[in-house]
Amino acid sequence: MSGTPTFALGATFLGLGPRSGARVAVAGIPLDLGTTNRAGARFGPTAIRQASRMLVDGAHPRSLQDPAAIAADCGDFEIALGDLAGSLALIERQAARHAHLLALGGDHAITLPLLRAAARRHGKLALVHFDAHVDTWPDSFGQPFGHGSVFFHAINEGLVAPQRMIQLGIRSPVARDVWDWTLEKGVTVLSAERIHAEGIEAAVAAVKACIGDVPAYLSFDIDALDPAFAPGTGTPEIGGLASWQAQAIIRRLGGLRWIGADFVEVAPAYDVAEITALAAATLAWEYLALLRGDSPS
Repeated sequence: MSGTPTFALGATFLGLGPRSGARVAVAGIPLDLGTTNRAGARFGPTAIRQASRMLVDGAHPRSLQDPAAIAADCGDFEIALGDLAGSLALIERQAARHAHLLALGGDHAITLPLLRAAARRHGKLALVHFDAHVDTWPDSFGQPFGHGSVFFHAINEGLVAPQRMIQLGIRSPVARDVWDWTLEKGVTVLSAERIHAEGIEAAVAAVKACIGDVPAYLSFDIDALDPAFAPGTGTPEIGGLASWQAQAIIRRLGGLRWIGADFVEVAPAYDVAEITALAAATLAWEYLALLRGDSPS
């Protein structure tokens, strides 16, 4: 091993800087105005970048290739201070500049403008959504936008095809009308308990059957993981996925037509020894490995 020690690398994702010609642009989106419980996800991009330095001293263990070779860190998106609607509009405009974006949140509200930009480029999308919550509430405590209503709007705006949308890790309390609406739209829901019972391969098969061969977007809320593995988040729910389960599922999703992804809801003020930030950084690194073809389908 030679070169700069991991702890001395610059505070970018995987030590990457901006460069032209990269297949994937990595951007931080430090917005948490859509949170309904504990705030602090605005500091998520910084925490994820810092933790990602653990991933730069070797190749991917399955392919022995470097997932970072296809990416560049383009810094943080601009937001409108104190203005959620204005920030969402700014995020959409900035996301539209990138053909393939890997976003580091920020709360889950950032996914809506990212989907708007991606759908303009690719048409109606398939969606793989890891979360403890369905996020299909029609509003967030009377406000039209927020981290709990992002996929209600995405479905109603025609950004995603609900029959091509699958949610993994769901387990939180949910209003019956919200649950019924989600299922009636055709969304496939795999609860965390079901994944625990049926195993990784069954979950992977369900994802592939649902998504098919259409452009697909990955949205990963870190609270899909159990608080034992991701305490640093705003709305933790017990009974979630272990970090190894999420990693194993993502590693097996090669062959899908990925066009973008986000990893959201890391709130480092509630973290312990950076384990939440490291989980998010590692799962984002695994996503880059999928794009390189480093993980088997």
